[in-house]
Amino acid sequence: MRIELSRWMRERLPLSAEVSEMEDILQYIPGSRFVHRLSPMTKIFFAVGMMFAAIFTSNPVLLSGMIAFVLVFAAIGGLLKPLLRQVPLLIILGLALVVLTVLTSSSGLVLFTLLPNGLFPVSTGAIMFAVQMALRFAVLIFSFQLLVISTQPRDLVNALYTLRIPGDYALMFLIAIRFIPTLQREGVRINEAQLSRGYFPGGGVIGKLKQLGPVMLPLMLNSLAKADTLGLTIDMRGYRKASEHRRRMVFHAADFVTVLLVAGILAGIVYVTFIL
Repeated sequence: MRIELSRWMRERLPLSAEVSEMEDILQYIPGSRFVHRLSPMTKIFFAVGMMFAAIFTSNPVLLSGMIAFVLVFAAIGGLLKPLLRQVPLLIILGLALVVLTVLTSSSGLVLFTLLPNGLFPVSTGAIMFAVQMALRFAVLIFSFQLLVISTQPRDLVNALYTLRIPGDYALMFLIAIRFIPTLQREGVRINEAQLSRGYFPGGGVIGKLKQLGPVMLPLMLNSLAKADTLGLTIDMRGYRKASEHRRRMVFHAADFVTVLLVAGILAGIVYVTFIL
């Protein structure tokens, strides 16, 4: 048992160290290229415009085209690699949607059944719906991640203030963005602490599920404690009055070109979906 445990520790600790060095998710990435120089208002319009375009259509070809547009836009700004890191998440999400739709929908031609006697039929309609939803989620995730990783949090909050978003809601958005990387690092530290103490939940999927328990409970308790402290800090430093001191937004030619491109995509989607 000790030999097996030590072998498991040698295999897992390098992985844990590798995880601790990975980039934080939804964290601002400094840069000076095209996307970074855009106004925060322009990037908000980009993300919201792509969101509505994805909602308005269910055509997989159009949705795939929007994904390609966002990825090309990110590549121009040197931010393609952080977006592509979300592909495994999208694959898992797509598979989960396929399973969910198979269990809840049987529209279209039935291809085969998962169980005998016609139980849980897999139909073309269910698969098509899952593909459409997965592509929509991809557009949303890529667009909003591009907004967050290319915009300083203070500039993003200032843009929300300019849009007359109430200060409390803007602060909630900022705290959520800042909290996600914090929770990620905290979870990695707790996992490393469990491994260093010799916690051995076993291998395979069951072992990974068992490993979540000792991590989630202290992570939730630490998060609640930090949230309480953060709320007191916000009140004491007067951040709720920051909305009264908005900075002036500056727009350049690239902002107008980006707005026209997104507006053209949105108008084209509306025309093809509702008018054509």
